[in-house]
Order: sequence, then C-alpha cells, then structure tokens
Amino acid sequence: MSFLNDWIAWLPQLGPGVAISLQLTGMALFFGFPFGLLLAAMAESRLATLRWISFLIVEVGRGLPALVLLYLLYFSLPDMGVILTSMTTAVIALSWNAGAYASEYFRAGLSAVPRGQKEAALTSGFSRWTGFRLVILPQALRISTPPLAGLAVLVFQGSALAFVIAVPELMSKAYEISSMTFRYLSVFSLTAIVYGLITWLFLALVKLLEVRLSRHLV
Repeated sequence: MSFLNDWIAWLPQLGPGVAISLQLTGMALFFGFPFGLLLAAMAESRLATLRWISFLIVEVGRGLPALVLLYLLYFSLPDMGVILTSMTTAVIALSWNAGAYASEYFRAGLSAVPRGQKEAALTSGFSRWTGFRLVILPQALRISTPPLAGLAVLVFQGSALAFVIAVPELMSKAYEISSMTFRYLSVFSLTAIVYGLITWLFLALVKLLEVRLSRHLV
C-alpha cells in the first residue's frame, strides 16, 4: 500500500494546481457565458452584419480545438506585438471556446420560448430591449441552464490543456511530481482521481439543478 502513502504526500503539492484549475474554469465561465449570450443575441439580430460576425466567431470557436486556440493566441500574438501571460491567454482561449458553444445553447433557449410570450412582450408596451430583458431572457435562461451546467464540466476538464502553455494548473503540477519521482502511473492515476472527483461533484450539482428546474417547469 505504499502508493497510498505517496498519494497522501503528493496531494498537498497538487492542491495549488487544483486551485488554479478551478480559478481558470471560473474565469472562463464568467467571461464565456455572457459572451455566448451576446453572440446568440447577435445571431438573432435583424442586421446581417451582426449575424455574420456572430457566425464567424462561433464557427471559429467551435471549429478549432481549444488546444489550437491556446497555441494560436500564445505563440502568434507576440508576432503582432501583443504579449499576454499564460493565464490570460488560457482564459481568453477557454472563454472563446465556451462562449461559442454556450451561444448555441442560448439560441436554443431563445427559440424554445413560446411565440405568444414574445408577442405579448411586444404588445404590452415594453420596448424591444425591455421585453427581451424582462420576459424572454429569463425563460430562455431557465431552459438553457442544464446544458450550460454540463458545458461548465467540460470547460473544467478542458482546463487541463492549459498545461501546454505553462499555466501551473493541476496537470502541470502532476507533471512536475512525475518528472521528479518517475512514478508516472501512480502520479497520473491520482490526478485522474482528483479530476474525476471534482467532475462527479459538478455532475451531481447539475443533476440537482435539473431536478429543481423540472419542478418549476411542470
């Protein structure tokens, strides 16, 4: 059972990496979800220019893997005189990726709002923006919340990719330990368990959220 002793010794070293991973995930969601809502609103706009801008941003964000976005931003921007820290680059890349996918969930939520609700918002004396904000958006958000919560889990798992640009997150800390001890199987098994436990907690919260929302929708 020596591996258990190793795991107990390594957990404090992995702790700072877990904190960075959660911080990176939180920031990516904090910026990515509002960005996704903006893209969804632009996609529904009457202006063709806004629809095309939204389309291009979404397609690039969804079409390129997060790893490719990380490399493009981190290694290409300095050629244009823009130098960002690895953490800032990771936040931008993951926010873009999360926003692109979130925009589709928001669009689905907006489309699922009954047409009668939309017409009522327009005929009740509200301006288009006020009706959208007070009547349509709250219903769309309630519909979109469960898939967005699932997306948050994927963003957390995707935060491991930030290892490639030297963000000191969980995977980076695991690699540091393994490079010193050469116990790769044991170290990465522990890392997988940590990722799995956090993901399981996220999924449990998502399930609880879905149950509560389903009660309100009945």
